[in-house]
Amino acid sequence: MPADTSSQAPGRGAPKVIAIANQKGGVGKTTTAINLATALAAIGKRVIVLDLDPQGNASTGLGVPRSARKATSYDVLVNERPIEEALVDTNVPGLGIIPSDVDLSGAELELSAAPRRSYRLRHAVDRFRRFLAGKGAHCDYVLIDCPPSLNLLTVNAMTAADSVLVPLQCEFFALEGLSQLMRTVDLVRGNLNKNLEIQGVVLTMYDRRNNLSSQVAADVRAHFGDRVYDTVIPRNVRVSEAPSFGKPVLLYDLACPGSQAYVRLARELVRQERARPEAVPA
Repeated sequence: MPADTSSQAPGRGAPKVIAIANQKGGVGKTTTAINLATALAAIGKRVIVLDLDPQGNASTGLGVPRSARKATSYDVLVNERPIEEALVDTNVPGLGIIPSDVDLSGAELELSAAPRRSYRLRHAVDRFRRFLAGKGAHCDYVLIDCPPSLNLLTVNAMTAADSVLVPLQCEFFALEGLSQLMRTVDLVRGNLNKNLEIQGVVLTMYDRRNNLSSQVAADVRAHFGDRVYDTVIPRNVRVSEAPSFGKPVLLYDLACPGSQAYVRLARELVRQERARPEAVPA
């Protein structure tokens, strides 16, 4: 499929769309989506999490019960329902979510014969940007929580996104999986979304007592340089406990090391955006 050469750069008041992706499960992807979004909202940004994982863990982790998921990312992707109609408020001021449910697991099969199937989410995001502009409203960030696989859902997310943020667990096979993901990003950039960038790599589940964590961190920084965030997310039991209470860790225990790390990450991301030559002052 030829690349879509139309511009999708967000204008003033339009959200920056970041796909949070890693095809490897258990790396802290959904945890990062939930808690980075909460931390961005806590420092005054307006944020939406788009849950694109059929497991719906981001929706559960932000306290949205299944009974409240009247319209979901499945409806946005398959039924072309407007994002604003699927948007649900959370208990975090300034943070909303487009929830997910198990119906999304059939989306790939249902879209297999659809025209421009890789652009479905991008079209929805473009319509949402026009909706915001028409209302004189704004949103700073849309964070897409991708499934732990490189399937059509992830391709849709990358085609709709301005950039990709990669959570990377500090463990032995991390770099091997990261290389595969970067190849996918290159393919999407070459064929579907020429403007797609790497937002950054965030190291998760870091254990300072473990020499392997330090070695993996050093290897990733040597390979990717300044694309790796200075902020490192530590292994922290409070971060693991929070989703079972339907809360991001910042609401569950603001003082714990995991919460403070996500606040630092949010501030680092905002500084990164402001430092971009094309950045529009907030």
